[in-house]
Amino acid sequence: MAAPMAFNMARAAMGGSTEMAEKNISRYFSTLKPFFAVTNIYVIRKLYLLVNPWRHSPWSRQSTTRASANRGETETVYLQPREDINAPDMYIPLMSFVTYILLSALLYGLSGTFHPEMLGYTASSALGAVMFELVCLKLGCYLLSIGNSTLLDLVAYSGYKFVGVIFIILATAMTGSGWISWTVFGYFYLAQAFFLLRSLKYVLLPEDGQVEAANGYPMAPRQMRKRRTWFLFGYSYVVQFIFMMTLTSGVGKVKGA
Repeated sequence: MAAPMAFNMARAAMGGSTEMAEKNISRYFSTLKPFFAVTNIYVIRKLYLLVNPWRHSPWSRQSTTRASANRGETETVYLQPREDINAPDMYIPLMSFVTYILLSALLYGLSGTFHPEMLGYTASSALGAVMFELVCLKLGCYLLSIGNSTLLDLVAYSGYKFVGVIFIILATAMTGSGWISWTVFGYFYLAQAFFLLRSLKYVLLPEDGQVEAANGYPMAPRQMRKRRTWFLFGYSYVVQFIFMMTLTSGVGKVKGA
């Protein structure tokens, strides 16, 4: 009598934990899904924006209103990437991250220095650099009371640098470490920095009367706004220079070049 009762209780507990796990996984994927809502046209236009951001306008994200879960109420939400070129996505950062790893392995193979462990080393090094950058970025957001920046948005913005990194590595592989490769590095570094400066401006420095990320955060005081400006400038130019140098140094150097 006791054994079947214990068995039923254990099965009920396992069923409850499984249902909870399924709900958490479903909620996670529902949060991540909009970042992959892209089209071919969006990808082409976004890549062009990353390569040539100088004359793009406007930079603010587009939003719309929809019915809220509470009856009779509406909420403001951002449009998905396929509907707004200024929306951050995960598709381009993920694909460029994978391309960076494969391209590095190919160039190491051409130089005769490839080993299978290099795939894991390159992936872990690049991932570690991105994670360290995100930790610093989130810490800065915390210290400056920036409560409207979501982690997934920051991951997307951080990952866009791999597009420029790929071009830099290709230039270095074809021309060597001469003035051409440094010119290419300088261009894509400045393009990435300018892109982040303009894109993150509406996250860290919302305009007068603008509600931050539809969450109702008020405007920052003048002193806090000044600190946020320096933080945005430092992240866009100083931090990006350090990590782009780290990700491109030593990659694509073929023997005899």
